[in-house]
Amino acid sequence: MIELNFMTAFIIGLTGAGHCISMCGGIAAAVTMGMPNKPQQQWVYLLGYNLGRISAYIVAGLILSQAVIEVAELAGASITLISLRIVASIMMIILGLYIGNWWSGLIYIERVGHYLWRYISPITQFFLPLTSPLKAIPFGFLWGWLPCGLVYSTLTWAAVSGSATNGMVIMFAFGLGTLPAMLAVGAIADKLKTLLKNSYFKRVNALFIIIYGMHTGYIAINQI
Repeated sequence: MIELNFMTAFIIGLTGAGHCISMCGGIAAAVTMGMPNKPQQQWVYLLGYNLGRISAYIVAGLILSQAVIEVAELAGASITLISLRIVASIMMIILGLYIGNWWSGLIYIERVGHYLWRYISPITQFFLPLTSPLKAIPFGFLWGWLPCGLVYSTLTWAAVSGSATNGMVIMFAFGLGTLPAMLAVGAIADKLKTLLKNSYFKRVNALFIIIYGMHTGYIAINQI
């Protein structure tokens, strides 16, 4: 099951990378500003930024999944996990509808995170300009908390994965899926963006996510 979870999380990250580019692409480009013109050195900065960003996802998966386990132990493991799995399945279906361009309800969920982000955003300024690749890592870690419906949807799934380790693995797979689009440059980036914007590619993957979400919900309901 963990292999299927890893693959699904990776597909979510890869398919939703167009959304990531629109939200984080400008930030990733800003990372390279003021740096040496040598591409090899710029790659180090970009890798540092993305390492920090994915680390934020992993930490969030760890915290949330562990919190759910502790709440379940206090409130009654069975009914709590079943209820949360139903919520996670609904979030996955909403995510699939968003990726397939059938419904944009996920945008409203993103607004929840803006309350936290207004406190985190000013801290990022302390690392600018990025005079060292090492500064790109904490900078990316902070930007990993940017309000994102894709992240939130995957987090709800990670939260009910059954263990802190599974939660971390799911968020790592999601971050790994976003990596190609965030690192792609030049002609490769143009080709990748064309693929990610292809309606057939997006809808096939969106249907897979919706079906997986329905399957998750079906299993949870049968446990009631």
